[in-house]
Amino acid sequence: MDMRQREHIEAVVAATTRAEPFVSAPAPLRTHESIIQSSWRRCVHQYGLDPSRMQEARILPQTRLREHQQRIDDFARIARHGLETLYEQVAGMGYVVLLTDALGVTVDYIGDSNTDFALRRAGLYLGAQWSEAGAGTCAVGTALTTGQALTVHQIDHFDATHIPLTCTAAPLYDSRGALAAILDISALTSPQARDSQNLALQLVRIYAGHIENANFLRTHRQDWILKLNTSPEFVDVDPEYLIALDASGRIVGHNRRAHAMLAAEIGRPIAPGQAAASLIGVPFDTLFDTRIDELGRFVYSRPSEQRAVPLAKSGTLLYLSVMPPAPCFTPATNATSQRSVEVPAPLAALSGGDAALTRQLERAAKLVDSPINLLINGETGSGKEFFAKALHRASARRAGPFVAVNCAAIPETLIESELFGHLPNSFSGAGAKGKRGLIQEADGGTLFLDEIGDMPRDLQSRLLRVLAEGEVLAIGASRPISVDVRVISATHHSLDALMQDGRFREDLYYRLNGARFTLPPLRERSDLDWLVDTFLEGAVTLSPLARERLHRHEWPGNLRELCNVLRYARAVCSNGLIEVDDLPEGFAGAAAPVEPTPRVVEEFDPHRLPPEGMLLMQYLRAASWNLSAVARQIGVSRMTLYRRMARYGIRSPNQRDANGH
Repeated sequence: MDMRQREHIEAVVAATTRAEPFVSAPAPLRTHESIIQSSWRRCVHQYGLDPSRMQEARILPQTRLREHQQRIDDFARIARHGLETLYEQVAGMGYVVLLTDALGVTVDYIGDSNTDFALRRAGLYLGAQWSEAGAGTCAVGTALTTGQALTVHQIDHFDATHIPLTCTAAPLYDSRGALAAILDISALTSPQARDSQNLALQLVRIYAGHIENANFLRTHRQDWILKLNTSPEFVDVDPEYLIALDASGRIVGHNRRAHAMLAAEIGRPIAPGQAAASLIGVPFDTLFDTRIDELGRFVYSRPSEQRAVPLAKSGTLLYLSVMPPAPCFTPATNATSQRSVEVPAPLAALSGGDAALTRQLERAAKLVDSPINLLINGETGSGKEFFAKALHRASARRAGPFVAVNCAAIPETLIESELFGHLPNSFSGAGAKGKRGLIQEADGGTLFLDEIGDMPRDLQSRLLRVLAEGEVLAIGASRPISVDVRVISATHHSLDALMQDGRFREDLYYRLNGARFTLPPLRERSDLDWLVDTFLEGAVTLSPLARERLHRHEWPGNLRELCNVLRYARAVCSNGLIEVDDLPEGFAGAAAPVEPTPRVVEEFDPHRLPPEGMLLMQYLRAASWNLSAVARQIGVSRMTLYRRMARYGIRSPNQRDANGH
């Protein structure tokens, strides 16, 4: 340990032991020094790190690294060009470029091969872990924690091992506002002044924006994409704001600048850590003083200065360029090369044509008899247990039991005996008879662990043994019993975040996450009509007004809420018809009743349509009324498209011409 390292350790100890000053400014407005000192305090008081203990860089073995790379593979592939272009800008100044995942593990790296040994020793290398909880204050870890771009320069680092380094990082967000990765440039040596890194910080911010926008455009190529700028000259070539709309005209994605601008526009409170989610689902026409059916005039090559659109509340003028959904081309293939995915009936019964859910079902169809364990993510009530049961019924294990365990519902004092079983009188209150645990009950079948994120940490190691060794040890027993179970887990939590907080074991996570499925929430599904009709089973019908009210609801309770609403309405309705008044009290808030769209007449007025109908008209016109093409674009069957057109009174002009009216 040299003199500079000793002095640094003393400075960190002094800063973390004195009383913390009151800080009233939000994180983005605090000074660099206060951000660094707040991080030092977290390292000592929250993570339990010792500033006097200098640690070598932690590099993951290849097998663990591959697991991290696979989970971020699509994003990293898109980001790669940005990394290469950025490296061309900074390589001559001794920098390396790193991409880490949301846990701070370096999944991609570009550097000078001549300095590989020194870079690996410093942790500026593939597989290095740079979370704040593990490595202390550092650019990657502190950017992950604060959600903002920053430079951590030399003695800004917590660990004295790292004080020769200068590191600059920016968070990368996906199109729903979730932090997906970190872009970092670092160097082994640099000038002592922190100001020497101002250009590095600007470059990282710029390329972070490029990568986010590239990922946005690829993610939403099947949605309507709105490009906006305050300048007409730059709206087509360098948009400031990106927004994606679904077929109903609601926001399904945005870049960070669009979120900041629109959140201020509608005056929504921003909850820490959940800011971006507040805009998903917001209708287009509540944000802009332009009708949905007018989007077509922003698609084609009109002069950019003629494409102005005002914000609805503030009246701020922006310039708009609209990209319609990309057509879904089906490449021509011969019979030997074409491999269609046959979805087993139990899985196929879960979807009425929703594109996102159908993709998950097609993936699941390939894995029904695979030995790997599966993890299902989704909001509460989105159908995770239905999905797990369908996987079980579609598999060769369908003759065996399906045992569901809600890890959040069993009291913590009982969950161990419930899962693993116990011998007679093995603990206080066990009773004279032993009990087989639920894991053993699932022998030969499927064990479904719902809300796995709520499992107590001390039991996670015992579950890990079941998965690793295929045997279970009951409480009080001295010999384990072999079991053959396929484990499917589900959670509405982010297990990545729980791992980062130390509440979920990494080794268990990797055992459970053989493949991950994410179920769309009901508000994002395009097959609501099919779900409603399937539940009602033809016993009763919905009036047009009642059906419209269902479409306008946000469905925070997802499928569970839908079932409850329809069960209630079916019980109280008269003459087999559900009217608006038959829906539960307070349902859909105090929204004004929607007048039914009149049936088609010769002088059809699209301006009388609701926003969803206007957007459907836009799709149809853009496709020159090619109904098959539109059905593919919005991810529904042709019959579902016919039903939607009928609901809004829309008829093809080709059909009207053929009928002579």
